[in-house]
Amino acid sequence: MKLFLDITVVLDVLAKREPWFEDSATVLSLLDTDEFDGVVAAHSVATLFYLTAKELGRRRATARLLDLLKLVSVAPLDQESILKSLALGWPDFEDALQMLCADSSGADYLVTRNTQDFRSDSIPVVTPTELLAMLQADT
Repeated sequence: MKLFLDITVVLDVLAKREPWFEDSATVLSLLDTDEFDGVVAAHSVATLFYLTAKELGRRRATARLLDLLKLVSVAPLDQESILKSLALGWPDFEDALQMLCADSSGADYLVTRNTQDFRSDSIPVVTPTELLAMLQADT
């Protein structure tokens, strides 16, 4: 199963943000198994580095991102994706970019804390808590 992780989920883990840390960390731990593949958007990596370095310093931020990149692949952004995102006319351009990256990566789910910010006919949008509940119900 391929999981596209919105920046909120990854930042919850990197910054240990409560009350979301536990479920987001559990979702990331799924990526250590052969059953799950993780994907993040290219622009998320830059934002994650910027925010994490402000809090932890460059060296620790680099180490955290290197650890993350062992678990996830990076969905590229190109001019066509940016133009498509702009054409969607969503209130939040960054959310539109996330959705286009999720779609182009072939994700089965887009995992975010802000499900209300995403509209999709092609990819189910779930919170980490909802994803974990679905997985538990399937077992």
